[in-house]
Amino acid sequence: MSKLSIRDLDLKNKHVFIRVDFNVPLTEDGTAITDDTRIRATLPTIEYAIRHHAKVILASHLGRPKGKPNPKYSLRPVVDRLRELLDEEVSLDVNVGFSPDCVGEVATELASQLESGQVLLLENLRFHPEEEANDPAFSKQLASLAEIYVNDAFGSAHRAHASTEGMTHFFKHRAAGLLMEKEITYLGKALESPEKPFVAIIGGSKISGKIDVIDNLIDKVDTLIIVGGMAYTFDRALGITTGKSLVEEDKIEVAKEALAKAKANNVDLLLPVDNILADNFSPDAKTQEWDSTKNFPADWQGLDIGPKSVALFSDIVSKAKTILWNGPAGVFEFPRFAIGTNAIAEAVAANATATSIVGGGDSVSAINQAGVADKITHISTGGGASLEFLEGKKLPGVEALTDK
Repeated sequence: MSKLSIRDLDLKNKHVFIRVDFNVPLTEDGTAITDDTRIRATLPTIEYAIRHHAKVILASHLGRPKGKPNPKYSLRPVVDRLRELLDEEVSLDVNVGFSPDCVGEVATELASQLESGQVLLLENLRFHPEEEANDPAFSKQLASLAEIYVNDAFGSAHRAHASTEGMTHFFKHRAAGLLMEKEITYLGKALESPEKPFVAIIGGSKISGKIDVIDNLIDKVDTLIIVGGMAYTFDRALGITTGKSLVEEDKIEVAKEALAKAKANNVDLLLPVDNILADNFSPDAKTQEWDSTKNFPADWQGLDIGPKSVALFSDIVSKAKTILWNGPAGVFEFPRFAIGTNAIAEAVAANATATSIVGGGDSVSAINQAGVADKITHISTGGGASLEFLEGKKLPGVEALTDK
């Protein structure tokens, strides 16, 4: 990795500001956490800082409180869960304090009282409009709390906010946390020097959200598999009518260009060879298998890939050395139309010799649902950030880190 890592720094007795991603789902009343995946993901960085005798200051946003305090979006519930996880997962009995604000006298006082190996979590950064506005004065206030800056929030690295970009200007050392380091390493290697054959599976409902990813990957992969709703826009580009399937009419030309670019680069751009069609968009619709080379019946719509597609794609995935998967193969919310997505999850996990990278909410859910998360090399935590990285864009939060 080309950026400075937390491993490269002497943290002993230093105040270390770690930007984490604790944007976790909470119960309706905001009192309990319903999924602690994001807290767990950054535990290695927090543990590293504690064991190296740092005075740890954690900062995150949560939800969209619109620039003012709102108890529904308080990070307070994270304190107890973090304390439990540090105890249960990494055997650290640590005092985790909480500051009711992220700047101001109270935050300054609490940070100054920290002893080595102690942790302080600041209240939601987005309770201040200056966070998203990347306000210099607010950035300076945040920076005044610490001597070293570490960013472990890859999921927020595509945003130039005060905590991800603005405050970095006040530090000599700006390092990546262990999670950030992992994200940059795996995604970066996939784009710059992947082991071949490199297979990318791009799914999801709309081509508009992924076209830049497709465009950036076409000259890097050996095989590009398109699944999900966006495949029907590609079918239309090939002259096949697709009934009531989801199609972005204004993106048919874009799909044609992608097909032409793939051909020019000798890349196999594959679409489903069969689909599961439904007579309406519902979990208990009538279904039929349909050969994708034939025009779809007018009143039916594709909601998943069919068994022949599953077999074909699984075979290709089994021979890959690098696999990148982002986006589901069907209407994953309905169990009957999650079969294709789950089959891809199984196929990716079954290839033990490949470097496998999975990103995107539904793909990650499928991996977890199939119980194969431990067989995936890297599960990306950053939805929008992963996509922008794969599009070849520079992420402000990554650019702001010190080069090695």
